Amino acid sequence: MVIPNQPIGTPVEHPNATAVLWLGVASVLCCGVLGPVAWAMGKRALDQIEESHGAYGGRVQVVVGYILGIIGTVFMIIFALLYLMILLGGNA
Repeated sequence: MVIPNQPIGTPVEHPNATAVLWLGVASVLCCGVLGPVAWAMGKRALDQIEESHGAYGGRVQVVVGYILGIIGTVFMIIFALLYLMILLGGNA
């Protein structure tokens, strides 16, 4: 892959690197529904970074967002199960 107007050997940050990072952070801090989105976008971005053979950078941002997306998804599932248990538990 050749990216114009870039010095040779200088990787370009993946276009979704920052978005994956922010989605992963938001999924853990406030909105667990964003976890699967960060997870899917992070996986796709990691695959594209690997296929580019060094033309794309931003791997660290994508990995952090990807992992936070997984954690956010797990938190979302745990909180949903706790909510259902409280809801179905009644007046204990």
